Parts: sequence; structure tokens; C-alpha cells
Amino acid sequence: MIDAARKAGRALARDFGEVTELQVSKKGAADYVSAADLKAEQTIFEELSKARPGYGFLGEERGLVEGTDKTHTWIVDPLDGTTNFLHAMPHFAVNIALQRGGVIVAGVTYNPATADLYWAERGRGAFQNGRRLRVAARTRFDEAVFATGIPFMGHGQHGKFLKELHQISQRVAGVRRFGAAALDLAWVAAGRFDGYWERDLHAWDLAAGLILVTEAGGMVTDAEGGDDPLATGSICAANSELHPKLLERLRLAA
Repeated sequence: MIDAARKAGRALARDFGEVTELQVSKKGAADYVSAADLKAEQTIFEELSKARPGYGFLGEERGLVEGTDKTHTWIVDPLDGTTNFLHAMPHFAVNIALQRGGVIVAGVTYNPATADLYWAERGRGAFQNGRRLRVAARTRFDEAVFATGIPFMGHGQHGKFLKELHQISQRVAGVRRFGAAALDLAWVAAGRFDGYWERDLHAWDLAAGLILVTEAGGMVTDAEGGDDPLATGSICAANSELHPKLLERLRLAA
């Protein structure tokens, strides 16, 4: 997984910053996919297929490719933070997770622009460039900084988000929106963010980050407190002290 992420990342790094030269096609309202995105997913697909030929593959661009091994599936976002990438902002990531029997057992999130590599394996902990990660130890809501995603044109529930932001922003030290869910979760695992919530996401946005946060000692549910964020597409992540407080604010905004 790390080798595949780094190989795809090398090509992304070469294209990064030269956005005017990229071939870009429009997928939907304010949702763009670049030639670099497609190339990265093809690289990851080929590398993982060589390593584990029978595993299934769920990718943002090609959808679900079923394998002969029905127990294992790779879940891949080749370029999370495409809009950042296209605007030459160095905050994007290659995201790869492995699901075994419906459970995420390993995850890799790699930012080629900064060479930051985050990885986690079930029962073995979470790491950044060889350093063990732990979620932040803050317990006071008024000292916490949370990450989120803001709905944009053609996507998300704008009214609901504004209610949630109203409930949270006036009670915390700060709310940040960086535009890459994979890195938001990696930064929660690293203790940079105290927590994170967002809605209207996909499995490939979340899968690697889920295991990063839990293996770093954090709690992850969906935005309603349910135990399957991949199915619902929403997330609430924080340490064990702040998670219920963040969840309560989201409930009050409903």
C-alpha cells in the first residue's frame, strides 16, 4: 500500500503546480477530475493488483471492480483534495485502505507535496513518517480546534451545515476547513486537530482515516453517532472526551 501510494504520488508531485497544463474534464457542478487523478488511480490499481491479484477494488474513478477474493477490498481515492491540487495548494493526498470482511484493517494517507506519510494497521498503531501518533489530549471544548468541510456548489446540505457551525463555532477555539477529508482525519490522528465532522462524503474519502484515528486512540462515528460512517457518508471524530461533546452539538443542530 505504501509503495503504491508513493509511486502514484511521484507522478502527482510532477504535475503539481503546473495546473494550467493539465487536461481537465468536468464531472459535475464544481467537481473536476484531472488527467493526473485518473493516472494516479491507474497506477495504484496496477500496483495493488500485482501484489494481491484476487482482491476487489473500489476507486473513486472506476467504481467497484470485484475480485475473486470476496473477503478483501481495496478502497482508494487517488487524489483527495482535487480542487486544492488544481489551484496549486499543497494540501492533497493519496488515500488507500484495505477492508477485510467488512472491517478496515489498514490505511495509508500520503501527501506528495510535503512527503508526509500516514499509515495504520489494526492492532499495530498509527504512524507518521515512522513516528507513533496519538490524538490530542485536550478535554475542554472551548480550547479545541475542529476541522470540517463546507458544502459547495451543487453538493451538500448548506442549511444544515450552517446550523451545525453555529452550534460549534461560538463555543470552540477555532474551526478550520482545508479541503481534504483524508488529511483532516490524519491530522486528528496526529493531534493537530482536536476533532473533525463532515457530511456527504464517500467511502474512499474516509476509509484510511478511520483506522488512523482509531489506532491513534480516537473515537469515530457517523455524525448521528452510528457505527458505520462508510455507509452513511458522515463522520464525527475526536478523542474520547471531546467526541461526545461534539456529537451533542451536532444533535442540537438537527
